[in-house]
Amino acid sequence: MRSLFYVLTALVVMALAFWAYRENYRTQAKLTEIDRLQSEIGHLRESLNVLKAEWAYLNRPDRLRELTEINFDRLQLLPLRAAQFGTAAQVDYPAPPLPPEMEPAEPLDALPQAQEPTP
Repeated sequence: MRSLFYVLTALVVMALAFWAYRENYRTQAKLTEIDRLQSEIGHLRESLNVLKAEWAYLNRPDRLRELTEINFDRLQLLPLRAAQFGTAAQVDYPAPPLPPEMEPAEPLDALPQAQEPTP
């Protein structure tokens, strides 16, 4: 009986060692993947900052003004004026909803028609 207990204990220890070995390699693989992803995120953030700087450079007001002057014949772009905008009074807002007690009843054509008696 005692030898069976020793064999079972040895098998359990080997199974746990195998499990720990596999978990160690899985953990190492995940850590490597995390490092790769962190590096990729860093590169993407760097390229995003470069793109933001390029966007700011290309949208300089003096450059845009010069482009509109060069292409005025083709684009006909003019500066914005206040008269080009509407007022708040010109906005067509939807009517506020009626309270439940004021909602109209069913339309007359939706009601069932009473049949006239035939003589």
